[in-house]
Amino acid sequence: MLERIRKAHALMDVACEAMGREINIMEVCGTHTVSIFRNGIRSTIPENVKLLSGPGCPVCVTDQGYIDIVIDLAQRDDCIIATYGDMMRVPGKNGSLETSHRENVKVVMSSEDALEFARKNPDKTVVFVAVGFETTTPATVVAVEQAKKEGLKNFVIFSGHKLVVPAMEALLSGMNNKIDAFLCPGHVSIMIGSQAYRPIVEKFKKPCVVAGFEPMQLIEGIAEICRQLIECRADVTCLYDAVVKPEGNLTAQKLVAKYMEPTDGYWRGLGKIAAGTLALKAEYAEFDAMKRFGIEEIPAEELGGCRCGEILCGLISPPECGLFDKKCTPDTPVGPCMVSSEGACSAWYKYGRRQRR
Repeated sequence: MLERIRKAHALMDVACEAMGREINIMEVCGTHTVSIFRNGIRSTIPENVKLLSGPGCPVCVTDQGYIDIVIDLAQRDDCIIATYGDMMRVPGKNGSLETSHRENVKVVMSSEDALEFARKNPDKTVVFVAVGFETTTPATVVAVEQAKKEGLKNFVIFSGHKLVVPAMEALLSGMNNKIDAFLCPGHVSIMIGSQAYRPIVEKFKKPCVVAGFEPMQLIEGIAEICRQLIECRADVTCLYDAVVKPEGNLTAQKLVAKYMEPTDGYWRGLGKIAAGTLALKAEYAEFDAMKRFGIEEIPAEELGGCRCGEILCGLISPPECGLFDKKCTPDTPVGPCMVSSEGACSAWYKYGRRQRR
């Protein structure tokens, strides 16, 4: 292993010298961000190799307008909000789910748990807060399929599911982007396949490397990016081929395509992204919370003073936000990047402070 690390670091050094400037690599995965910090990888790679934490946390990229609508629905006497726990403390304009009508808010471990609440509470409409990337979308559509099969009329989903590749394209299309390559997400890639990043390579000429989550896998992923930069080429490379296939999980893709379709939607920090969000198809509108409650569009809003949007775009690091480690801490979060365990601010606070000490 030491020899593999030595070779990887040698590639990074050569790339830095060849580029004559900083190399900016964005990891598009919150789990990568946490693993990189936890294993001290930032402190071991050359100073000129900069790792940017991107929009890899679904809770963090969920637009403020979506969160405020969920909190409003939680105040209705005829609703039960079923949500994963990491959404509970995300701040909205009027508090959070944790502080708003707790008796109407239930934390679930799966979409099946949300279905069970619908079965046991026929007089309430159960709203499943369906937030996540391609990794968790199949579980949501399985719940819709089961609800349709059982004839559960009191179960709906509020889809906040996002698509990663459109977000990567939006990042590279921004005027201020400084991204040289992507360290692509492992879990998402299991679903969509490594070749899903081919359009990024062909259109923007940026290396895309799929890596696992162990320290050596991450180091070798960074080294592979440096190899491509040295050779002045851009390609899709999968270093996580034990679980990631080029075509991805075709069964899951087919299931999702049956029930959902891409639509334009807001991402925190990135604005409205064309075909960047998933919505239920018209034939399944009876299970769509937006249709059930007459929500025409999710408004685009941002929290004043919070710079989570810039952090998610790789434009600044968390310590550059004036609220970081002052008004905004894990105990008193101002933005979602500090709330989520996979958020960049949370990782910087937990591990960056330890490294500075």
